[in-house]
Amino acid sequence: GPSGERCAGCRLRPSHCLCALRPQVPTRAGFCLLMADTEPLKPSNTGWLVADGVADTFAFGWARTEVHPGLLVLLADPQWQPYLVFPGDFVEPQRVVTQVPPASPAAEQPAPRPLFVLLDATWPEARRMFRKSPYLDHLPVLSLQPEALSRYRLRQSANLAHLCTLEVAALCMALAGEARAAQVMAAYLDVFTYHYLQAKHQLPPNWDSEAHVRLQACGCAPCL
Repeated sequence: GPSGERCAGCRLRPSHCLCALRPQVPTRAGFCLLMADTEPLKPSNTGWLVADGVADTFAFGWARTEVHPGLLVLLADPQWQPYLVFPGDFVEPQRVVTQVPPASPAAEQPAPRPLFVLLDATWPEARRMFRKSPYLDHLPVLSLQPEALSRYRLRQSANLAHLCTLEVAALCMALAGEARAAQVMAAYLDVFTYHYLQAKHQLPPNWDSEAHVRLQACGCAPCL
C-alpha cells in the first residue's frame, strides 16, 4: 500500500499485516506502559506489542507537569506489586531488586501479582521521565541483567545493551517465572521486526521464514 497507509491493528503496511499472528499469552504478571509523547505514533514502537499479547497491559501517556489519575489508582491497587524497571545504577542501592518472588500455590493468601512499570521511550527520554516522575519514587526498582545484547534492529540505541520495550517485557516475564510467555513474546518480536524490515525494503514477507517457524513452534494461540 502507499507509504502512509498502516493497519490499525499492527501499525504495519496492509501488505505486511501480522494481526493474524498476534499471540494470546496468559500471564499472572501485568504491565504498565508510561509512554513518551511521540512514542505511540512511531510504527517501530514495540510497547504496543506487549499490549497485543498480554491482556493485563495498561498504557498511559507521560507528561512532566501532570500525572494521569488512573495511573495512581493502578499503582495503589492491592492486587498488584508494582516494580519500576530501570537500571539500578541510577538509584540508591536499597531501592534495587533483581528478583521477583514467584507465585506460591500453598500460600493462604495469594501474593500480589507483579506489575512491571516500563518507561516506553528512547533512552534519553526514559532517563528524563525517571527523574521527573516523583510519584514513582516509592516503587522498588527492578534492575535487569540481560544475558544477550539487544536483537532489536529497527531503532538502534547508541548503546547495544539498551533493550527495546518488548525485550524488557520478555525478561520481566522470565523473572516472574513465566518462561513460556517470555519465549512467545521474544519470538513475536522477531516476526514483527522481520515484517517491518521487509516492508521498509519493499520486499514481500516470507510466511515460512525462520522467525515465523520459531513463533509457530511456541504453540501459542493466535488472536484472530
